[in-house]
Amino acid sequence: MADDTSARRRPDRAGGPRPGRPAALLAAAALVAACVTVGSAAQAADSPRTGLGKNGQRLTVSASAHLDPDGDTVRVTGEGYDATKGIYIAFCKDNGDNRIPSPCLGGADMTGGGGSSQWIVPEGDVYEGELAKAYGEGGSFDVEIEVEQRGNGLDCTQVTCAVVTRVDHRGSGDRSQDVRVPVVFEGQDTGGGDDGGDGVDVPAGTVSYRQTAEFTGAGKPLDLLLHPDSGKLYVGADNIADTSDVNEQGLYVLDASDGTVRSTVSQAPGSNGSLAGRRVTQIVAPLARDGVVFHYPLRGIGTAQDGDETAKGVWLTGSSVTATGPGTEAATVLVQQGALLSEVETSTGTVRRTLTLGGGSRLGVDAARGAAWSGWAGGPLSRVDTGSFAVTATAQLPSENLWFVAPDPATGNVWAGSGNTVLVFGPDAEPLATIEGPDRATDVAFDTATGRAFVVWQDSGDTSNGGDNDSSLGIYDTTTYEEAAEPAPLPGSPGQTGQASVAVAPGGSTVYVANPAASTISKLERRMSPKITQAPTDQSVAQGAEAVLVAAAEGAPAPEVRWQVSTDGDQTWKDIVGATAGRYAFTARAAHDGYRYRAEFTNPAGTTRTTPVTLTVTGSGGTPGGGDGGESPAEPEPSGSRTVTGPGGQKLTVTPVNHLATVGQKLKVTGSGYDEEKGVYVALCVDNGEGELPSPCVGGVDMSGDSHTSAWISSNPPDYGKDLAIPYTAGGSFGVELTVDAKDEFTDCFVSTCVLVTRADHTLSGDRSQDVKVPVAFAGQEPVDTDDGSGGTDGGATGGADGGTDGGSTGGSDGGSTGGTSGGSSGTSASGSVSGGSGTASSSGGSLASTGLDVVALGAVAALLAAAGWFAHRRAGARRRTADPAA
Repeated sequence: MADDTSARRRPDRAGGPRPGRPAALLAAAALVAACVTVGSAAQAADSPRTGLGKNGQRLTVSASAHLDPDGDTVRVTGEGYDATKGIYIAFCKDNGDNRIPSPCLGGADMTGGGGSSQWIVPEGDVYEGELAKAYGEGGSFDVEIEVEQRGNGLDCTQVTCAVVTRVDHRGSGDRSQDVRVPVVFEGQDTGGGDDGGDGVDVPAGTVSYRQTAEFTGAGKPLDLLLHPDSGKLYVGADNIADTSDVNEQGLYVLDASDGTVRSTVSQAPGSNGSLAGRRVTQIVAPLARDGVVFHYPLRGIGTAQDGDETAKGVWLTGSSVTATGPGTEAATVLVQQGALLSEVETSTGTVRRTLTLGGGSRLGVDAARGAAWSGWAGGPLSRVDTGSFAVTATAQLPSENLWFVAPDPATGNVWAGSGNTVLVFGPDAEPLATIEGPDRATDVAFDTATGRAFVVWQDSGDTSNGGDNDSSLGIYDTTTYEEAAEPAPLPGSPGQTGQASVAVAPGGSTVYVANPAASTISKLERRMSPKITQAPTDQSVAQGAEAVLVAAAEGAPAPEVRWQVSTDGDQTWKDIVGATAGRYAFTARAAHDGYRYRAEFTNPAGTTRTTPVTLTVTGSGGTPGGGDGGESPAEPEPSGSRTVTGPGGQKLTVTPVNHLATVGQKLKVTGSGYDEEKGVYVALCVDNGEGELPSPCVGGVDMSGDSHTSAWISSNPPDYGKDLAIPYTAGGSFGVELTVDAKDEFTDCFVSTCVLVTRADHTLSGDRSQDVKVPVAFAGQEPVDTDDGSGGTDGGATGGADGGTDGGSTGGSDGGSTGGTSGGSSGTSASGSVSGGSGTASSSGGSLASTGLDVVALGAVAALLAAAGWFAHRRAGARRRTADPAA
């Protein structure tokens, strides 16, 4: 049946005096905080919002939208705060990250009892119990504060206001406990001070529904009810005609998560009390805790719950039942038998009262407002007051088939499915809206939490008259009647063999639609592309200090986040390795000055990015972006040695590996056990993972032999490289000294994970057998493990990507340090000549540019010229960001 399943499923919602303190103490402790006017409790119970702090704190406000401008009270909870620091909780102007939230509404609360602010202190603090409350376990608190839209010269219609926490007067310059949750008042944009971010593929916050499962095994489903207490999915079913050896009719109880059949009740008493198999055409109402009341033809009213072998039931007198609904008491039901509307005791069938109408094929009940709505096609839609059992209002219905009559529990408006339209009437039966649909409007369910109506538009199945056998689920706003999401397709669901029905989970996260034609139930889940709820702002940080960026987004399913950086003014963006939590922290270096950062949130519904913010770094150079290479004077000296064994037993040793200078760092590199038939390059390159070419490499092509950024080791190079490559010594050994930087024009080791590597030279560029990688860490990055066990805890697997911690886990990369996209140390030309790839070492054996043309064959000259031309082309291409220099 098409009665309102959601209305049946979910009921309508509805210290002593403190001693005085010296004036000086009160003045010091006072916080300019929220309003002094006590308002109504926050009305937007469905709009809680959580903000994240730099150190993992979580601040939650019970209502963040539609607050009463004249005054409202909100509940504020927090966890993860530093319980050694006192904080104020107040309602203030939101000035952005790392800026004091001020001014605050309400004036100075000199008594601690005004309710406009709260003071939380460490347990045992001298102020505990007087003006302040102590933290709970885990740095938690749970308080209420009062807020209003205007006061004390601050107007929240003109500026962004937020419920905030901040360190108390004993540490007023400490920003470590700043957490902000923007809120807005009735009539304001609910964006809360942000625009939801920039949607990449679809607009931020785009809602859709997609089928994620299909339940079978519940016969031919005719009606659905998701039980509000037990969460079980009850299904009224008929027999499947195609299975003549099995009769599937009855009441099914399913696990709503996966459709597993928990139990089946197929037997119910008939007119003489004898049990027999019964089809269940309508589920009337839920029973307390579990179970349902249901109707079975022709005049049966039954009750059953999960695990029952048979149903209890009564057989009514009179004509066949045409519609049912919840009664005015838990023990009664309303029954429509054509023109006769009755209230009947469920257990005995005793009729308590009756009302004769002109007819009636559909019935919807608004229990919260004491109303029942009865109607039939071409007749009146009558509002019956269930207290007096008298008609109080009517509206005329069209002659098209009437598929359902269903009151919206939130608004009291009644929705009627008439032909291919939904007609909406007000509580007094006045017409409000008409929603045109593509097919028959066969059922509707409401979710009061989101203000959404879910309408099943069911195809007729008459292909000769334009039918296509495909139906859809429409999602509408219950106040504007506009589409709130794209219609969800329901393929293969014609209406020839039964009317589709719908049920929705609280909050609208999941919708269930019965398809009688296919004997299935479709489970559709809500999808929402990420919408930014907390965005970072521009920051200025001293060199060597920690920079912290925080962002959050809502979405369904919960979105994943990754931080990105641009070093070229938003021209190109690169993922920061390991930065995959809402909080991203790193040590600020002068080299990071001017870098731009954003958070990118992704889920199956789409991708949304925060607006880019700029990092300004001040420090030892005295000015932003000082040219000290990013090093702090207090950095430890380069140290440590690390040996890694390659896939063929090769040994590669690098010294030092930790606290490397970001400019001009000399590294001693030795190797042994290499295949002397295969040449290798030795360079500082980006680690792209197991089996992938380490590329690009810092330094590019050393055409002069002076920079020593890379080396070519080969005992059998091509003719043009005989004096360029360093030959192996006994046992496939070599020893070189390189001079490396943390970044170049194309590559930034504060963004990517860089390793000192050997890799097959250009003659065998696809050969990964010579790949050996030694992690290294530059000054300010998390140290890597060394041979003596010192260094970081990374174990060398991820190299030295800087980053501190991210949400409590090891940060994978340097936050601000991110960088360019490509660069590289080697490559090959189409003719097989060397692309340069590596400058060479300072040890004997020559360098790439040290061999004179007088000893180079004509082919080698051509190769070097080609290499130089390729290098120039590569640099130009990299500027266009269209080529990988080291590929």
